[in-house]
Amino acid sequence: MDKETKYIPPEVWEWDKPSGGAFESINKPTAGSAYEQKLPRGKHPLQLYSQGTPNGVKITLMLEELLALGHKGAEYDAWLCRINKGEQFSSGFVEINPNSKIPALLDQSNGKEQRVFESGAILLYLAEKFSEFLPTELNKRTECLSWLFWQMGSTPYLGGGFGHFYSYAPEKFQYPIDRYAMETKRQLDVLDQRLSQAEFLACDKFTIADIASWPWYGQLVLGRLYSAGNFLDVTSYKNVVAWAEKIDRRPTASKARMVNRIVGNPKFQLHERHDASDFELKTQDKLNGSE
Repeated sequence: MDKETKYIPPEVWEWDKPSGGAFESINKPTAGSAYEQKLPRGKHPLQLYSQGTPNGVKITLMLEELLALGHKGAEYDAWLCRINKGEQFSSGFVEINPNSKIPALLDQSNGKEQRVFESGAILLYLAEKFSEFLPTELNKRTECLSWLFWQMGSTPYLGGGFGHFYSYAPEKFQYPIDRYAMETKRQLDVLDQRLSQAEFLACDKFTIADIASWPWYGQLVLGRLYSAGNFLDVTSYKNVVAWAEKIDRRPTASKARMVNRIVGNPKFQLHERHDASDFELKTQDKLNGSE
């Protein structure tokens, strides 16, 4: 980069032009609602407002797992929030999540309302509410929460760092791609070493630690994220691949990935989920065929 194009930060940064990239139309340095609109409400105890991104899949995987165990109180309405259109900045969404990020959950069980935002907090809330996927013995519970918070703290380097500069930035810049590729591979190595010692992240059982990490790192090594599998040599992390494939075989995994999904094959897109039969009857291929 020559002197004429070298960026020199101003003394005080000001937002005076679009940031560029895939999400420039919704990026802004302020919080709060951009327009007035109430959120829809369904009949089920849990109302999920989300999109089928990795963070959204965390919650649909958890809910489908709970339903598979017979927890009727985990029935949910999943409403699509199109983040590329800025729907997370509606007044109704901001009431549930002041940070304007998906997923957001509203629990309206027993006539009471409890908002929950941040995917890790939602997973912990549901685990405690239904006494599932969170060990009760102190040492195992602590290990589980350590890996849950590891994911919450580490993945922004994968998504907001590597994913952004590799897939969404307006231009390819070597420095940030190298920097975040290095960190992503370091994280994959952390997981690979851990999974050489245990079947799942926290212990010998499937927990919210796995539910949190699989939609990101599992999808990455399965070749479903950022088209970066070859670039990151993901198949070299054999323990992570085996773990990802094991979870991918769970009957709930394919359903979880369908909910609120708006890209890819229409038969795997279920924009909204209000009943278990929707997976068979209301995917986009069927809805498009009926139009």
